[in-house]
Amino acid sequence: MARNEPFGCHRCGRQVPPLQGGCRNHCPYCLHSQHVDINPGDRASDCGGLLVPVGVEHSGKKGWVILFRCERCGASRRNKAALDDPLAPDDFALLVALSR
Repeated sequence: MARNEPFGCHRCGRQVPPLQGGCRNHCPYCLHSQHVDINPGDRASDCGGLLVPVGVEHSGKKGWVILFRCERCGASRRNKAALDDPLAPDDFALLVALSR
């Protein structure tokens, strides 16, 4: 069962609320994440490394998708941006900066 719970960001230290209507896996303020999932919300990865946003792409079906690379194990991950979340939308200016 997928878990969607608040967390403290391991990079910027801000408290991140759960995503409305899905599972949040990254900080909306700095876009970093922690490598704790294999599939969104499953908490099945034992790596725990910092997932650094390294790029962004736009999909007609999913919208903006953030590309991550784990600093510890090198794994690549992708996650849909949460621009329409009413409590804590992803920082659009950071997404634009990643697209350059």
